[in-house]
Amino acid sequence: MKKSAPNKTSNGVRSEYRFDYSASKPNRFASQIKEGSVAVLLDPDVASVFDNSASVNQLLRAVIAALIESPRTKKKRAAAKRDVSS
Repeated sequence: MKKSAPNKTSNGVRSEYRFDYSASKPNRFASQIKEGSVAVLLDPDVASVFDNSASVNQLLRAVIAALIESPRTKKKRAAAKRDVSS
């Protein structure tokens, strides 16, 4: 017995996957998102460590500050590499 072809529209999407945009509602949380914000999905084990977004931002800023090196520190590190390799 031959299976019938699925009903597809002109754009190649099956009829059961068509979305009725006339019934959609605006995002009620959109006004709470600040301009330039980026949403990041944390794994459950990581998310369990933090109480809120402020604590996540505080930790990330501390890590960023630790990664940023002053020009003086870079010069010392470069000099140490030259001494070791000589």
